[in-house]
Amino acid sequence: MRDFGGVALRTPRLVVRPSSAAEIAAVVRSAATEDAVEMVARGCGHSSRGESLTDGIALDMRGMTAVHRVSEDSVTVDAGATWREVLDAALPNRLMPPVLTDYLDLTVGGTLSAAGIGGASHIFGTQAANVIELEAVTPEGEIVNCSPSHRRHLFDSLRAGMGRHGVIATATLRLIAAPERVLSCRMHCASIVELIAEQGRISADHISGQVKSSGFELKAVLYDASSPPSALSHTDVEELTFVEFADRLRPDVEKLVELGEWERPHPWGQVILPATQAAPLIEQTLTHATPDDIGLSGVILIKRFRPGQVPMLRAPSDAVLFALLRTASPGCHSVAQMSAANDQLYARAQAIGGVPYPPQPIADLARAI
Repeated sequence: MRDFGGVALRTPRLVVRPSSAAEIAAVVRSAATEDAVEMVARGCGHSSRGESLTDGIALDMRGMTAVHRVSEDSVTVDAGATWREVLDAALPNRLMPPVLTDYLDLTVGGTLSAAGIGGASHIFGTQAANVIELEAVTPEGEIVNCSPSHRRHLFDSLRAGMGRHGVIATATLRLIAAPERVLSCRMHCASIVELIAEQGRISADHISGQVKSSGFELKAVLYDASSPPSALSHTDVEELTFVEFADRLRPDVEKLVELGEWERPHPWGQVILPATQAAPLIEQTLTHATPDDIGLSGVILIKRFRPGQVPMLRAPSDAVLFALLRTASPGCHSVAQMSAANDQLYARAQAIGGVPYPPQPIADLARAI
């Protein structure tokens, strides 16, 4: 079995597809009778460093995809549901989650376990910061509900905990009003410093940055706006329906599948940096990076955001996500070379108070649940 990263290959000795929290609990209790059995919850397998793989028991969470309830300000869903499925259930009520992933075909449980950073995270924090309540199965096989006011320690351990403190079974998530249309504005920045600064200055509903061969590009998206603000008046502007915008990666993914790039290894390197110290590290990294370091379909993202109250993420309050979304394309650097470059990036980030993303485990925590 492999994940999207394609860096690690592991074969589980057992795959279980539970359909309820009770079935997850039964598997956990059964596994507890064996010594040191590893158990990992797997959604769509979009991890990049083998986090969703195991030699032990794999819990296939795509057996739990129900949307149980949509109210005027929240939705309760199974952890195996994707954000596309959540959006499909919420939009008929003109509602949406405050923060969406750029790629919608990721599971709720998977991104909450990693934190979940999106284009609106500069306003609302991570997806994990917008959870109202979780139903989870503890390492002892107990089914527990937890929230900011009930069993807070477990609630905080599960969000961005990478599955090491229990298995999320269902989640109740905040909802906000959804727009009908968006204005997507693109502007070019002269430097990394300007790109990061502009992300903190411009008022927009969705903000992201990207490093392209043509330079540094900032994208600011406004919901239900008739015209861009004066700060963005001299930019390229595209009007889209909200659905088109939310699902904007679908054509790109289809093209990558057609070219064979989607199935190639993706040794992604992602770090969260303090905003005040991010630019020098990013500049240093990009100075030494070549197209072969990134791959033919690789992408470089820079996103300023605030994490929200998610202790396990261990991120600074004013943060920058720096993501080298590498693809080991033919003729480019090997997986081993790209992985070694990622290790160097993690070390440099740690030296200035940064952390890897998704979160890596604290050394003294056991992986098996």
